[in-house]
Amino acid sequence: MKKSVAAALAAAAVIGVSSTSFAAIANPFTDVPAGHWAYQSIEKLRVAGVIDGYTDEYGRPNSLFRGDRNITRYEAAQMIARALAKNPTGANKAELDRLVAEFRDELDALGVRVANLEKYADKLQMFGKIEYTYKSHRTDRYGYDQNGNRVKLGGKNRVNMDDMIFRFEPVAHVNDHWTLRARIDAHVDLSRDTSSDYHLERGWAQGDYDNFQIKLGRQPLWTNEDGIVWDTEYSGAEVTFGKFSDGLRATFYGGRLNAGKVGGSIRNMTKWDGRQDANAGRKDWEPGYVGATRNDPTSFWAVNVQYDPGAKGLFGGAGYYSLKDDDLKGVADFNGNKVVYYSNDGDTNKAKIWSVNAGWRLGKGQIWGAYARNTEADIEETSWQVLAKYGDLFGGGNQSTHKGQWAVWAGYKQLGSNVGFEALMHDDAAAGTKGFVAGASWAPMDRIVVLAKYFKGKYITGNGDAERLFGRVEFFF
Repeated sequence: MKKSVAAALAAAAVIGVSSTSFAAIANPFTDVPAGHWAYQSIEKLRVAGVIDGYTDEYGRPNSLFRGDRNITRYEAAQMIARALAKNPTGANKAELDRLVAEFRDELDALGVRVANLEKYADKLQMFGKIEYTYKSHRTDRYGYDQNGNRVKLGGKNRVNMDDMIFRFEPVAHVNDHWTLRARIDAHVDLSRDTSSDYHLERGWAQGDYDNFQIKLGRQPLWTNEDGIVWDTEYSGAEVTFGKFSDGLRATFYGGRLNAGKVGGSIRNMTKWDGRQDANAGRKDWEPGYVGATRNDPTSFWAVNVQYDPGAKGLFGGAGYYSLKDDDLKGVADFNGNKVVYYSNDGDTNKAKIWSVNAGWRLGKGQIWGAYARNTEADIEETSWQVLAKYGDLFGGGNQSTHKGQWAVWAGYKQLGSNVGFEALMHDDAAAGTKGFVAGASWAPMDRIVVLAKYFKGKYITGNGDAERLFGRVEFFF
């Protein structure tokens, strides 16, 4: 019997709560089914606040118990400290006193927190990470001959980036259902030795109930296409019905995106990387939209429906996103040649994006794909990806990542820039490109992750090959 299960049973005994009173409550841990021999004791501890779950490979919090993993003595000490806060009596207190004696050094290391602040231990938690990222984006060099014809010059244009992020993610517990969450970032440009002040990226209130979740405020926007449509933040509300343990959920979104997120352009490159092929004689950093002001935010509403039981077999879902922004308007005329950036007539300020995704999971392996289309756009209006994955660390790590986890993946991706306005465009495929992707991740130690990604392809519109190297090291705390 692994130490995590043994410790759970010991803590369940000393807090003295009848396990039968929790038999009807749905355990969120997907790796502890109702028929598991330790189910009632583990559920009792979860409800009593003695244990928390681990985040799984898909980023779902408190989804795994990981009874096959040995806990650390420090984790055991935290469980004992929380059990102490329950003020057990009689035989239960005597048993707890013996555990306190066994873990005295670890409890002493917790210091004042155990002695004076344990009753507030669940009120405020601080998580965070430091990540170092290197990216190199390379494309063919193009120019113009004496007759004005576009010619390949040979060699490569290259943009490199060395970036570090220091991130804090506080979680404040308001009551049994509501928490306040935030993300605070500071960036360091290592190539120029410059840094930014800390700024608030996200801040929202979250209410979690048995079959219902609500989020209010500036919050993450990551939808079920896994990055080909959204990877950003928005201000508004998000409501989810259902839960992962049941396999089916529906999420409704509504709010506003920052004025710079949407801009009707096949060159809607954001942050560090622009088009490198100098198409139409434009500079790498010059935006391609015409007539847009980018002063007003984008209003939007959306819905996602997803089925994912977490076990082997079929999973998938669909999504729909309706956006409105005057920056989507724009048609240019260069030397009598009409250039379309979004729609043929340049007279619409709307985007209507629908998507589907489906996959098959068997153990640690899975094959998965997603497709999205903007029916209002006439150029670069589709995005899609197909990936084969194996492992349990796909997409990066978190505070629960343990030594030895790893994953590999490979596939094909097309990222139309009028679909993925704020997609995951800074890791492998850039906006406006299509080609082959591959990646790997590995945890050499607990809470340390090494990521590598590679992209080789072409631009969807215009000439030019594109290639990208990506590397990242993450330290979680």
